[in-house]
Amino acid sequence: MDYKKIKTDTEAVTRKLKDFDVETGNIYETVAIISQRANQISKDIKEELNRKIEEFATPSDNLEEIFENREQIELAKFYEKLPKPTLIAIQEFMDKKIYYKNPAKEITA
Repeated sequence: MDYKKIKTDTEAVTRKLKDFDVETGNIYETVAIISQRANQISKDIKEELNRKIEEFATPSDNLEEIFENREQIELAKFYEKLPKPTLIAIQEFMDKKIYYKNPAKEITA
């Protein structure tokens, strides 16, 4: 998923607690779903950033190259400006873009 295109807040926002338990009926289950999704997003973003940083790696770094690598600095600034994974996960949950199921609640026929 392209996390750079998601429109969400970049800062923490106060939300109504009642909005979160409408889907699941349980606020704790909702928090668990959002936290698991935030962990997935965080892992994806970290892997993507590491792949891009590897492009800048050289076998023998010296101090001059480390301080003068502007592209790497710009890349780091870009990723720092992205919304936090938790905020992205909350937005996805509110937009009903997260698929989840609770096996304990499934009715066996």
